[in-house]
Amino acid sequence: MDDIKDKYNTSIELALELIGGKWKMIILWHLSKGTKRFNELRKLLPNITQKMLTQQLRELEKDKLITRKVYAEVPPRVEYSSTKLGDDLQNILIDISKWSNEYAEIHNIEIENY
Repeated sequence: MDDIKDKYNTSIELALELIGGKWKMIILWHLSKGTKRFNELRKLLPNITQKMLTQQLRELEKDKLITRKVYAEVPPRVEYSSTKLGDDLQNILIDISKWSNEYAEIHNIEIENY
């Protein structure tokens, strides 16, 4: 992702710049339920590549939506958590989830994990 610009045409454009794409909202959804290690996120997102997960986590961290904490241990341990800004998205993500469940029900689409 390019750096955040100084000006956008709409607030939705900025929001999509920050949380758009296939993986960011899903990552934020999982982190809203608590701190996770990298491999925990990999298991929760089986279709994401390691490279893509790393990239998405870096972008979310750069945009101050998550934090990354490195522990000085052997082997190294890294944990990811939602920040206050990331936590503020939780109700929005719940509403999106409810809308998606309703859409899936109407159109007979199976969702494995609610």
